[in-house]
Amino acid sequence: MPTALRLNMTGRMVDPRVESERYRAALEMASFAEAHGFSMVSVEEHHCAENGWLPSPLTMAAAILGRTERIAVNGIVLITLYDPIRLAEEVAILDLMSGGRFSFVAGLGYRPTEYHALDKDWAARGKRMDHVIETLLQAWSGEPFEYRGETIRVTPVPLSRPHPPFVLGGMSRAAARRAARFGLPFYPPMEMPELGKLYMEECRRQGTRGFVTYPAEENAMVFIDPDPDKAWVELAPHCLREAREYASWRLEGVPRPGEQPVTNIEELKAQKRYEILTPEQCVERIRANGPDFTPCLHPLVGGMPLERGWACLERYVNEVLPAIAPT
Repeated sequence: MPTALRLNMTGRMVDPRVESERYRAALEMASFAEAHGFSMVSVEEHHCAENGWLPSPLTMAAAILGRTERIAVNGIVLITLYDPIRLAEEVAILDLMSGGRFSFVAGLGYRPTEYHALDKDWAARGKRMDHVIETLLQAWSGEPFEYRGETIRVTPVPLSRPHPPFVLGGMSRAAARRAARFGLPFYPPMEMPELGKLYMEECRRQGTRGFVTYPAEENAMVFIDPDPDKAWVELAPHCLREAREYASWRLEGVPRPGEQPVTNIEELKAQKRYEILTPEQCVERIRANGPDFTPCLHPLVGGMPLERGWACLERYVNEVLPAIAPT
C-alpha cells in the first residue's frame, strides 16, 4: 500500500532549539517511513510564514535523501523565485545523489510578498515562469546553449533522462496552456475537469504529449488515534494554526483548496483537510478506495508534540499496515 509522509515543518516558532528538535525528528521520521514501506516523503515551499512553513524544500529534500536509500522524495518548488541556472544545478545534484528519487511540482506561487522578499517582479511572473522552465530544460540537456547573450553548458548532467521528473502545478488556463506548450505533465491542486480538457486539447494542438494528475482526497491529511473525539480537542489547535496561516494567504481571484477560514473544531472537521481516524477507520478507508489510494500522514502539523507525531506513525505501521497486507 503506497503511503505518503508529509513534512511541511510548520510549528509554533517558540524557540530555535525546539525547531531544531523538530527538523531532526523529521529526518528520523523519513527514515522510519522508508523502513516500513512508505512510498513518498513530500515537502513544500513557502516564505515569510509566521509558523515557519518550510522555505527551503531543496535543502530538506537533500537531507532526507541522504538519510534514505529507496523512498521517493517530492517537493513543491516555487521555481520563479530561483536563479534558473542555480536551480538546474541543485536539482541535477539531487537527481544524481539519489539515483533519480527526487521529483517536484513546479509552482508559480500566489503571494506577492514572497516575490518582494526574494527580489522578484510579481507583475512579470508569467514571463519569468516561461524563462525558468525553458532554461531548466536546456540546462539539463547537457548541451551548450545560448543564455543571456553567451553560450554556456551546465554541468553536471542529471541521471534521469530526458530530465529530472517534474510536473507543472497550477489552476489557471494559462498554466494549462504552458504545461502543454512545454510538453510537461499538468498538476492542478484539485480536480478541475474543464482545465484538464483544455490541457489535453492544447497538447494536441501543440503536438506535445502529456497527462493530467490530481492529488487524492483534496490533499486530506490523516492522523491516527484510538479516540478521535478526544484527539480532536487536543490536536485541533495545531491543525488550526496551520489552517489559519494558509487561509490568511488568500488572494482574490485565486481559489485554492482548503483556503476557507476556520475558527473552531467543527469548521476544521467540515473542511476535511485534516482527518483523525482510528486504525480501524483508516483500514476501512483504504479498502473502500482500492489499492491505488495513497493515505497521507502529516505527523508534525502546526507544532504538534513530537511524541504525538511518533504515536501516529507507529499506530499506522503496527495497526493499519498489517490489516491491509496481502495474504
